[in-house]
Amino acid sequence: MYKFLKKTRRGGWMSLGGILLCMTGSEAMFADLGHFSQLSIQIAFTFVVYPSLILAYMGQAAYLSKHHSLETDYRIGFYVSVPEQIRVPVLAIAILAAVVGSQAVITGTFSIIKQCSALGCFPKVKVVHTSSRVHGQIYIPEINWTLMLLCLAVTIGFRNTKHMANAAGLAVITVMLVTTCLMSLVIVLCWHKNALLALCFIFFFGSFEALYFSASLIKFLEGAWVPIALSLIFLAIMYVWHYGTLMKYQSDVQNKVSIDWLLSLGPTLGIVRVRGIGLIHTELVSGIPAIFSHFLTNLPAFHQVVVFLCIKSVPVPHVGPEERFLVGRVGPKGYHIYRCIARYGYRDIHKDDVEFERDLVCSIAELIRSEKRGSSVDVMEEVEDDDERMVVIGTTSSNLEGIKLCEEEEEEARCSDEVRTSETVVKSPERLRRRVRFIVPESSHIDEEAQAELMELMEAREAGMAFILGHSYVRAKRGSSFIRNIVINYGYDFLRRNSRGPSYALCIPHASTLEVGMVYHV
Repeated sequence: MYKFLKKTRRGGWMSLGGILLCMTGSEAMFADLGHFSQLSIQIAFTFVVYPSLILAYMGQAAYLSKHHSLETDYRIGFYVSVPEQIRVPVLAIAILAAVVGSQAVITGTFSIIKQCSALGCFPKVKVVHTSSRVHGQIYIPEINWTLMLLCLAVTIGFRNTKHMANAAGLAVITVMLVTTCLMSLVIVLCWHKNALLALCFIFFFGSFEALYFSASLIKFLEGAWVPIALSLIFLAIMYVWHYGTLMKYQSDVQNKVSIDWLLSLGPTLGIVRVRGIGLIHTELVSGIPAIFSHFLTNLPAFHQVVVFLCIKSVPVPHVGPEERFLVGRVGPKGYHIYRCIARYGYRDIHKDDVEFERDLVCSIAELIRSEKRGSSVDVMEEVEDDDERMVVIGTTSSNLEGIKLCEEEEEEARCSDEVRTSETVVKSPERLRRRVRFIVPESSHIDEEAQAELMELMEAREAGMAFILGHSYVRAKRGSSFIRNIVINYGYDFLRRNSRGPSYALCIPHASTLEVGMVYHV
């Protein structure tokens, strides 16, 4: 390598961009970790991929060392070196290899987009889990179609494999360079190693990558500008979405209602409390959302049990079932207002609405029971947050010694539902009434006050659950700068209208759902 660079000098340095393409195929294979395990990829690379690559490159190098000049510039040395009898089968294998490599990049893109969306850095998209056993196998239709259109645009626009190779080379070496920089941070922040070790790591690997990066950057006008342009476009989309989402959340926090206002209303909240559970979806993890005060001032009645539900995606792959819910009270016991924070990792799958409702009701019942057991609870953990005592409670399947919920459907016929005519008697269809009961472990002792509260929760569950979806929108206030108006009023608003709603909203019954929106000027 040293003799090659010494002899060719600038020409050899510029050829490093083409040499870089030798490792792009094997590097793309590691982007397919969502479908295969790390060990399987290591075995396949060591015993199949690496020997095949070495044999192919050695054969091509041996041929080129004997044949220094090609007849035309369009003839590729690899295919010229292949004997004519097997050239067509080799071409077919090369096409299949290109399909496999592109599949690895596509699945890697799906995983990255899903994680960015879960962290609030990318608009919500439809995520389809293609496997019931492996959570990493996902499919995103919008991204798949976008990749197809981009591939067609690049192929039709360039019509030259050399320019496409320059674009691929710059993209790959940029990823490697960024990965090396991030790896140095992992060494210091995650592994808690000496900063000198991180500097040696980034200096050793970064020097080689910087050399290849500079060689690829020389070909910027010859196709290498494509990945830079695409990255700037996606960077703008991610920045606008993240900025708008952050502004919306800050507006929700600034306009939330104080607990003193709620206490001044009394246990009835100044309205009629009817049977049932009112589930209010909010993005706030503390305080009372402004949408709730809007309900109390405009509706004559509200449910006897109110639950502020917040579904959060945390920056970890999975959240254990035993740590799924954070449950606490809002206000005194007589108000029957609770807060529940359901936590999911960016690789967790949301449950269906029926199972989620059961786990939610059981977590509230477990909170009522735990308040009488004191500090003897060994499966829970208390968290103090803004004067609210939150308790970590697992799902029903993870908490074997917790309260179980039993629901049965019973036929209920009423004489008032009969309509008599002169000839026949017409009966309305028999109604199914839900019977709910809690199964409490025998070792638990619950006093009369907790029993009465569990009875009210049980009656509210029997009456049914209503879902209130509060939507808040942001608009740039008057006097804002031109860029802020463009970002908030047009950029973020366009992305919000064309992105999918929260995944839990798709499982909510539309017949028992009320959606209310509020506009904030930021």
